[in-house]
Amino acid sequence: MVVSSGGDRDRGMGMSVDWVVRSAGVADIPVIAGFNRAMAMETEGRRLDEETIVRGVRRLMDRPAAGFYLVAETGGRVEASLMVTYEWTDWRDGLFWWIQSVYVSPAYRRGGGFRALFDAVIDRARADRDVRGIRLYVERDNAVARRTYEALGMGACPYILYEWEFGHDDDGADEGYNQSNGESR
Repeated sequence: MVVSSGGDRDRGMGMSVDWVVRSAGVADIPVIAGFNRAMAMETEGRRLDEETIVRGVRRLMDRPAAGFYLVAETGGRVEASLMVTYEWTDWRDGLFWWIQSVYVSPAYRRGGGFRALFDAVIDRARADRDVRGIRLYVERDNAVARRTYEALGMGACPYILYEWEFGHDDDGADEGYNQSNGESR
């Protein structure tokens, strides 16, 4: 899928870029892992272990029932990516697709890369009769990302996200660390 970011769609962005959006493959794992590490540092100040993130990207690619990655190329280089995972909704008898791990190389931000990826997700979702909607979460203080998603027609939903993060050690034992409030068991 070739998408041009020129014209009305990205007016005022200062650049016109042609994007090629495609499903990610094994050869894209190092780039996606690098994007994920950069995103975690930029948005949360967290250093992700390279081996773990490479393994995590590969595992999703090996399990298409869990989700997929899309990448956006320009000039023959991958400059943006995102991941989609699935959530079953019994209330709607279908799936919500969750957009996660969004990253656009700094030099290409505001240049239509995310829009090209988002449009590709919407097109795929509309073609799948089981998909009921698209969701994503964003770091609370990431105002730029929030404005981007709102400009695409997405709106904040009435839910607050909670988590309990399992801090498995090398032996697989649960250290029981809750990332959101710092509690340990």
